[in-house]
Amino acid sequence: MNLFIVESPGKVKKIQGYLGSGYRVMASVGHVRDLPLGEMGVEPPVFKPKYVPTKRGKDVLKKLTEAAKAASNVYLATDPDREGEAIAWHIKEALKLKKYERITYQEITEQAVKKALATPRELNMKLVGAQETRRVLDRLVGYMVSPALSDRLSTPRLSAGRVQSPALRLVVEREREIRDFKVTTHYGVEMLVEGKDGIWKAVWLPKHGWLPKGQEYVLDQSVAQKVAGQRLLSVLDCRESVSKIAPPPPFITSTLQQAASSALKLSPKTTMSLAQRLYEQGHITYMRTDSPNLSDEAIAGIRRWATQHGFTVPQSPRVWKSKAGAQEAHEAIRPTHVELETAGETEDEKALYRLIRLRAIASQLEEALYDVRIVMLESDVEGRKARFEAKGRTLKRSGWKALVAEDQAEEAEPEADNPVPKLQAGERIAAKEGKVLEKKTKPPARYTEAALIKELERQGIGRPSTYAAILDNILSRHYVRIEKRFLFPESLGEQVVDAMTGRFAFLDYGYTKRIEEDLDLIAEGAKRYQAVVTAAHEQLAGELNGFGAPRYECPKCGKMLRHLVRAESKGQKAYDFWSCTGYPNCKTSFSNKDGKPDMVTGSSSPVNGRVTNSHLKEGVG
Repeated sequence: MNLFIVESPGKVKKIQGYLGSGYRVMASVGHVRDLPLGEMGVEPPVFKPKYVPTKRGKDVLKKLTEAAKAASNVYLATDPDREGEAIAWHIKEALKLKKYERITYQEITEQAVKKALATPRELNMKLVGAQETRRVLDRLVGYMVSPALSDRLSTPRLSAGRVQSPALRLVVEREREIRDFKVTTHYGVEMLVEGKDGIWKAVWLPKHGWLPKGQEYVLDQSVAQKVAGQRLLSVLDCRESVSKIAPPPPFITSTLQQAASSALKLSPKTTMSLAQRLYEQGHITYMRTDSPNLSDEAIAGIRRWATQHGFTVPQSPRVWKSKAGAQEAHEAIRPTHVELETAGETEDEKALYRLIRLRAIASQLEEALYDVRIVMLESDVEGRKARFEAKGRTLKRSGWKALVAEDQAEEAEPEADNPVPKLQAGERIAAKEGKVLEKKTKPPARYTEAALIKELERQGIGRPSTYAAILDNILSRHYVRIEKRFLFPESLGEQVVDAMTGRFAFLDYGYTKRIEEDLDLIAEGAKRYQAVVTAAHEQLAGELNGFGAPRYECPKCGKMLRHLVRAESKGQKAYDFWSCTGYPNCKTSFSNKDGKPDMVTGSSSPVNGRVTNSHLKEGVG
C-alpha cells in the first residue's frame, strides 16, 4: 500500500479515484505543526524555531503516523508553493520519515497526478527556508511589538503585523489625503458641431497658451465663457490611425481577486475560497501564482479550441513579462479542460470559473482593432488662439472583446461615441453650440479591497498567498471597516498607525518590499535564514527601546487609567473610553480623544450612563 498525503480533504476522493486501491490518500488538513502559542518560539542568537503540533494536527499526525508505518512508499503531495513545501517538510519531520517522495502538480487531473508520480523529487529546502523565515519574521513582529503597542495605547489585545500594518497604513494615509484635500473649481469648454452622422464634440485645450505659469486649471469662468462664445472653427489637422488593443493576460492571484471584486462583487477571501474548491474539484490550475504565462500544452489547447469555435488567434502564442519579484513557480490560473464551459457546484463557483475560463481563452485571441480619428481645431478669441481636440473611435475588429466583457480587463478603455467626420486642414466649420463646463477636482478614491490588493502588489508588500489574509486581519481586528465596498479606517486603526509610524521600519513600504526580496533570495539559495532573521530581530529590539506607554493618572484617586475599546458587532454596541483601574471603587471614566483621555471635557460614562463589569472584562480580555 502506498500512502499519498495531500493538504485538503476536498482532494482526497477525486485523487483516490485516479490512483485506485493500491494507494491510500489522506489529508494533512493544512498545517500540522507551528510555533507555539503563548511564547515566541524562537530565541536569539540561534533563532531555531520550536515547533509543536497544531491543535488539529495532533490527531492528524497520529493517523498519518499509523498509515505511514504500514505503507511501502510515502508520497508528500502537498500544494506546489512555498507553504506547501514547508507543510511537506513538517510532515516528514513529524513522521520521522527516512524515505519519502515529494511530488507536485499544477492541476488535479488524472494525467497530471500520474505524471507527478512518475517524476518525484527531494524536498526543496530552499523553499522551506524561505517559508520558515517568513513565519519567524511574522512571529517576531507579532510577539515583540504587539504587547508594546497595547501598552503604549493602553488598549489590550492590539496587533502589529509585518505586512498587515503597512496595509493598514495605506488605508489610513489615503483617508487623510481625502480629509486634507482642497476642492478646486475650474472651467472647461465643449464645442458641439452638427455632422452628417450626428452631433460631435471638441474639447478646449487651455494648456495651449491660456494657463499662467504654474497653474493647472482655468479658474476664471469669464475666460471660459469667451471661448465658448466662439462659433467659427478652423481645421488645423486631421489624423487617422488604427489602434490595437491586446487582450489582458490570464489571471494571477491578485488580478483574479481584483476582477472577481469588480465583476462579481466577491471579497478576496471569498474569491480564494471559491478558487480553492474549483482547484480541488479539478476544474482550474493552482490559484496561488504570480506568473501570467501559460504552459505550452495549455496554449496549444486554447488555440485549438478557439480555432474550432470561429475565433481568430495571432500567428504566435502570446507571452507576458512578469512583474519584478515574481516567483513564477506556477503557470497562470486557467481551466484544466478549456472545452468545459460550466464547472463548479454553486452559482458563485460557476461564475468564478466562467471568469477564469474566458480570461484564459481571450488571452490567446487576436487584438481588438479601432479606427481612430483625431481632429485639431482652432478659433480666434479676441486676438488669442484657442485650440480644440475632437477624438472619435470606431470598432473595426472585436477580436478578444467578442468573448470577454470590458469590466474584466485590467485597463478598460471606454468606447468613444463621438462621430468625428473626416476633415481637411484649412477647412472652416461652424459650431452649433459652445458649453462652459464647471468642474471640480476630486480627492483620490478610497481603496476598495481590490484596489488595495493592486497597491500592495505594486508596492511589493506581501505575496499572492497573503493578500486575502492581510485584508481579513485588518477587518477582523476592527482597524478598518467596509462601507459600500470602500475601506474606511477606524479610529483605533489610525491610533495604531500613528503610534508605530516613524518608530518601526516594518511600516515603511520600501523596507517591507526588501524583506520580500530577501525571502525570494533565500528561496534561490542566495541568502540564509539566520542572517535575515538576526538582522530583523536586532532592528526590532533597537526600535522597541523608548517605545514605552504614556501613562494617565485618575484625577480622583491617583490610580492609572486604561483604554477600553470595542467596535460595533453583532449584538454588541461599540465603545471607546478610558476607565480608572480602581473600578468599581472609583467609577471615573473619560471619553477617548485622539488616543488620550479627554479630561478637558470632563467625566463621561460610555454605555447606558454607567460602566459595567462586562465592559471592563471585555476590554481587558
